[in-house]
Amino acid sequence: MTAVSLEEVRVLDPAGPCRVHLRSGGVSVLIDLSDHQLPSVVHWGAELPGLGPEEAAVLTAAAVPHLSANSVDVPIRPDMLGSLHTGWTGRPGVAGDRNGAAWTPRFHVTQVELVPTAGPGAGTDGSLTSAGPATLTVTATDAQSGLGLVIELELAAAGLLRTRARLTNTAEGDYRVQELGLILPLPSRAREILDFAGHWGAERTPQRSPLPVGIHLREGRRGRTGADAAYVLSAGEPGFGFADGQVWGLHIGFSGNHRAWAERLSNGMQVLGGSELLLPGEVVLGAGEDYSTPWLYGVWGNGLDDQAARLHAWLRARPQHPSRPRPVTLNVWEAVYFDHRLDRLTELADRAAEVGVERFVLDDGWFGSRRDDSSGLGDWVVSADMWPDGLDPLISHVRSRGMEFGLWFEPEMVNPDSDVARAHPEWIMAPAGRLPVSSRQQQVLNIGMPGAYGHVRDQMVALLERYPIAYIKWDHNRDLIEAGTQPDGRPGVHAQTLAAYRLMAELKERFPDLEIESCSSGGARVDLGVLEHTDRVWTSDNIDPLERQRMHRWTQQLIPPELMGSHIASLRSHTTGRMHTLHFRAGTAVWGHLGIEWDLTEATPEETRELAEWVKFYKEHRALLHGGRMVRLDSFDPSLQIHGVVDPSGSQALFAVVRTAVSDIEPLGRFTFRGLDPERSYRLRDVTPGPAPQGFRPPPWWPAEDGAVLTGRALEQVGVHVPGLLPDEVRILHLDGFSPDSAQG
Repeated sequence: MTAVSLEEVRVLDPAGPCRVHLRSGGVSVLIDLSDHQLPSVVHWGAELPGLGPEEAAVLTAAAVPHLSANSVDVPIRPDMLGSLHTGWTGRPGVAGDRNGAAWTPRFHVTQVELVPTAGPGAGTDGSLTSAGPATLTVTATDAQSGLGLVIELELAAAGLLRTRARLTNTAEGDYRVQELGLILPLPSRAREILDFAGHWGAERTPQRSPLPVGIHLREGRRGRTGADAAYVLSAGEPGFGFADGQVWGLHIGFSGNHRAWAERLSNGMQVLGGSELLLPGEVVLGAGEDYSTPWLYGVWGNGLDDQAARLHAWLRARPQHPSRPRPVTLNVWEAVYFDHRLDRLTELADRAAEVGVERFVLDDGWFGSRRDDSSGLGDWVVSADMWPDGLDPLISHVRSRGMEFGLWFEPEMVNPDSDVARAHPEWIMAPAGRLPVSSRQQQVLNIGMPGAYGHVRDQMVALLERYPIAYIKWDHNRDLIEAGTQPDGRPGVHAQTLAAYRLMAELKERFPDLEIESCSSGGARVDLGVLEHTDRVWTSDNIDPLERQRMHRWTQQLIPPELMGSHIASLRSHTTGRMHTLHFRAGTAVWGHLGIEWDLTEATPEETRELAEWVKFYKEHRALLHGGRMVRLDSFDPSLQIHGVVDPSGSQALFAVVRTAVSDIEPLGRFTFRGLDPERSYRLRDVTPGPAPQGFRPPPWWPAEDGAVLTGRALEQVGVHVPGLLPDEVRILHLDGFSPDSAQG
């Protein structure tokens, strides 16, 4: 095998046998491109070291089923497009037509290019070209249908596979695209589905089901990702958990309408697929025009933690990933709502600075006629009534206390009672002749229209130039229902979504140090599309710590904790009415990007001191919290959740033992750790800030001040007894690793 430089583009010949093996991060992807056919993924999963051309040829042949009774006369070789001409009877990747014709294209591959992105480069041995992390680009045409196609596959260093397609109209006349999607194969043993449901205040609720013959189709028609999105649609070996069981998952990196599906055919073939959900007439290609799908992210893992680790590693390797420590943030919404009195806000800023807050965010209510949620939205001008001297007095005070200043916007929305809506009613998204149903007393401002886009951009830029704003909380508080473009009402969700991305990118380019949070009625826009342009997402408007235990656990199936907004709530939750101790509120919140959503002027001196301890704890450990590998233990009791982070080197770890309910047994028993270095010894210390909770009853082994020492192997194979805790209590253990023969022992 001949190695090549990374700068070299390897052009492959698809005329005869042609296969590509990409291998990285413990993952292999074997792709067949023989005889000018579209790519067919033979294997996507566990690494295949030492794979040679003969074995690759046999595996390719072995992936094609035998002929069966009453089937087509040639073996079915499904390609990534789900082409109908192959005999595929599942959901096709292309749905479109040219006045009723060209609805079943047959593409002929004309070019295959492989570009290594890391590692030793690519090498070819006979019919097999092998590489480490690399991008494979396949170009194909169908002269009869007048269409061109490009499919990209990229295997990242972490073993994450992502793919997208571009369709071009190469003929005269329009081609109407109804759908363009791609599919990835599932092995026969993947018979259990995990995806997510949810609603406002209860985002990312896991749901499992078998994968029977038929299609498990999840459609998002909200014009945004949705609190009920499939999120990561996974299929795996029945019973797969956090630690064990192979699992294959798909995420659609797009914030608008979308489809995700798992499908099993009666011939035994089964796939995961995804696409943007296009509304009628949204994509009509004129001669020479093209349409590209969002990136579809495929992630395999041996257990859900392994799957999540690949996503986290890929996100952390991006050049735009936040590199500085995630600042402790105070958002004022649940503290003051629309009560924007300067004296109240400056007192809140003083209390925030005292406990160690590093960023102060002014939420909704600072602009136009916005005294409640019924008016002013869309007029991004500082209210002269509320702020006669502008925002300078507040910002100067905040910055004098050593904090950054952040500001809330909802750039894609408008109140009908606003200056912009009165001046430009045609900028409101609507079907022809009427407005959509109102939601939160607001409508959608159509930034897919150049005039509306320019209005929002210019008002935001004026504020960012006028004030030292380091951070934008970018909200999006309603679904895009009947989101048409006036005057004819043509659907506009596709254009609106791309315009939102473009506006975020333009602001970031103009203000390079600006950070943006994606908020959408809480967590209704959490996806890898918006995270190409933002630095954090708001997990949910519900910051009840008991609810957040579940939400944090599953939000991190896609994103790492440093991107997950996680705030310490008030004593009584504003969304559920429950009351929780500061101990449990903070012990839940420190496992993400820590913030506070609480009127600190009402905190007692004891609460203020304890809160400062938690903020100090977060700052001391955030490099580990935001750089370690996440570990979630499969619980042996439903009242118990144990999770943690382990330094990539295995040198240290933090684990939380969380009691969420009363169990039918007590004491609960022993638990084991995972992800540690078996050859190291670890000194365990209880590092939970603040006073011990009411129900804490330490077992005999529980570490005293000097800590308890056990090897990683003993902790993973034998374990230790769970401490006594009441529901809604937590203990945090720090594990400091050292070699057995070192002086630390």
